[in-house]
Amino acid sequence: MNKLGRGHRDKVQQFMAITGASERAALQVLKASDWHIEGAFDVFYSQPQVQSSTDSRRLETLYNRYKDPYTDMIMADGISTLCNDLMVDPQDIVMLVVSWYMKAATMCEFSKQEFVGGLQSLGIDSLEKFRERLPFIRSELNDNQKFKEIYIFAFDWAKEKGQKSLALDTAIGMWQLLFAEKKWPLVDHWCQFLQAKHNKAISRDTWSQLLEFATGVDPGLSNYDAEGAWPYLIDEFVEYLTENTIIQKGRGKTL
Repeated sequence: MNKLGRGHRDKVQQFMAITGASERAALQVLKASDWHIEGAFDVFYSQPQVQSSTDSRRLETLYNRYKDPYTDMIMADGISTLCNDLMVDPQDIVMLVVSWYMKAATMCEFSKQEFVGGLQSLGIDSLEKFRERLPFIRSELNDNQKFKEIYIFAFDWAKEKGQKSLALDTAIGMWQLLFAEKKWPLVDHWCQFLQAKHNKAISRDTWSQLLEFATGVDPGLSNYDAEGAWPYLIDEFVEYLTENTIIQKGRGKTL
């Protein structure tokens, strides 16, 4: 490794620290990924040996640490304890990404299958490994395709069981969390508009289309197509922005 430049050496060390891989494995994967560390993570964690490297007995012990005493599930109290052990805030978006990895059906709940399967896919069988993997788990948000998958996942994950729509307060909280990562300048205006003009639950279509609007239409609305197939709520939002001179349409300026 002494022949490598400083930048490449730093990436090897970072990769080894997060994944627990050997220097040889880190070099191999990073070179194969043209030294793009996020791509190297994807390659490393997609390899079958990552899952096989977990110890089923240790996973069982980890699950039992957080399992609710009255039901075979990890519930809100168990997740709170897990967050304390991981030294992360329960409101940290990284816990949403963890839930996405676990394919969790419901917010603040993990079945045994979800918890164990998710950790196996990440090569985690101890708290130490879990803490080491957190930077990688968080980095998934930087991948546009994976961010979209996490965003779509969040709708079903956050809605109440048996409901088709997402409660407005919950939707607003999720949008503020998700778009803090994507840094959509209009997110606060969108939430204020909903509270003032809509005050109803959010449909799946509106949830999905808002991501397309936020990532595809510039904040100044210069490329907004009024004839496009946007949900009526988004069209009303555009009218709200222009009528209240929050946006000077077509000038690319947000007031």
